[in-house]
Amino acid sequence: MSRIKVLIVDDSAVVRQVVAGVLGADPRIEVLGAAADPLLAIEYMRRQWPDVIVLDLEMPKMDGLTFLRKIMSERPTPVIICSTLTEAGARVTIDALAAGAVAIIQKPKLGLKSFLSAASDDLTSAVLGAARANVAVLAGRRPPPPVAKLNADAVIAPAAAGTLIQTTERVVAIGTSTGGTQALEVVLAALPRTAPGIVVVQHMPEKFTAAFAERLNSVCRIAVVEAAHQMRVLPGQALIAPGGKHMLMRRSGAQYVVDVVDGPLVNRHRPSVDVLFRSVAKCAGPNATGIIMTGMGDDGAAGLLEMRSAGARTIAQDEASCVVYGMPKEAVKRGGVQHTVALDAIARAITVL
Repeated sequence: MSRIKVLIVDDSAVVRQVVAGVLGADPRIEVLGAAADPLLAIEYMRRQWPDVIVLDLEMPKMDGLTFLRKIMSERPTPVIICSTLTEAGARVTIDALAAGAVAIIQKPKLGLKSFLSAASDDLTSAVLGAARANVAVLAGRRPPPPVAKLNADAVIAPAAAGTLIQTTERVVAIGTSTGGTQALEVVLAALPRTAPGIVVVQHMPEKFTAAFAERLNSVCRIAVVEAAHQMRVLPGQALIAPGGKHMLMRRSGAQYVVDVVDGPLVNRHRPSVDVLFRSVAKCAGPNATGIIMTGMGDDGAAGLLEMRSAGARTIAQDEASCVVYGMPKEAVKRGGVQHTVALDAIARAITVL
């Protein structure tokens, strides 16, 4: 079996050295080179095209986002973004995910060398997963233009005391990972303002989910926000689980609310899809729909089965439209999936509940 060929593009000599050392220690991976800027990377790529690119965003001569867009338009290739944990960095990283990057590696400004060494398993797993990604699916997608919101405050405002909103009985729980940032945009941007309340777990590091929610909100007719503790689940709104926290749904009288809590990693993730799905199975049962989408691993497969057993309607994204057909495949294998549909059909499946 041939080794996965990786090119590292980062203006930090420390990052290039440590990442090359970590990845090169795995017998399944071959580091083709480490370039200090995209122009040098292009020279490497002319000699041998990599299977995966590990890319910084803030670099001299050509910024990483421009380089990524060039790659995805000319020869789509799995790209992993190395990004610092700053608000500005989070925003540009979300733009990179929308442009076709498949994963994020967190990169702090301080203690960089020790952090990257400690995160060696995550680096290796990200590369192995990216090598299996179907990035041709991403290359054909174009983000929709921003959508003007009408009466957005009314959509997300809490109901008046003593009233009961019937549509809060219908809820949708979505779980996704690798490739999910783009897939969620396709689904949520196609939904009308009358869509049922939606709760989402997208595997994503802390500090990135707020910027991700803001981006989705700008292109969707429904309101999309990062979830906060005890926030209401309302029609016409999607709540995105914050990175680094678990999100659970529970019943509060005639309403649904989310709890955003700390806790151990579940299936190596926080937030975890299983944690969300299991809570929805318990509190909503047949009033819920569970949807598992593109992603590596098996997070969500057990929870989706619990949802189906509780009477919920369950859906998996099909293999052809997935960037990585891991999570849906495992959910199908375990018997938790009633319907398998293409990405472009998921929004309609939600609206015909």
